Amino acid sequence: MKNAVAYWGNLVRDMSIDKDVVLKTAKLARLNIDANKISIYCEELSKVLDVIDTLKSADTTGVEPLVNVNEFEMLTREDIVTDGDCVDKIFKNAPKEKFGYFVVPKVVE
Repeated sequence: MKNAVAYWGNLVRDMSIDKDVVLKTAKLARLNIDANKISIYCEELSKVLDVIDTLKSADTTGVEPLVNVNEFEMLTREDIVTDGDCVDKIFKNAPKEKFGYFVVPKVVE
């Protein structure tokens, strides 16, 4: 499989997209994938990383970082608590609560 570049913040590392990477990614994302399509996913993910590698070569000298493509000023408001002190009312709807926190099923292995 062709090497591609994967970006994690400022970290750049060579990475090959193979069956193991696809299966591990699918497991972490809790996706059920068809075993017959794994090679297709390998190719597609490699193409995505190739596009990212191409973008890396773009000259961005003098280009300011962009938060939004629309040129407008963000409207902000003062952060004031307007409806608080109703913890008991909120936890009344929760299926399970312990020590003032919601109890949820474990999702990270």
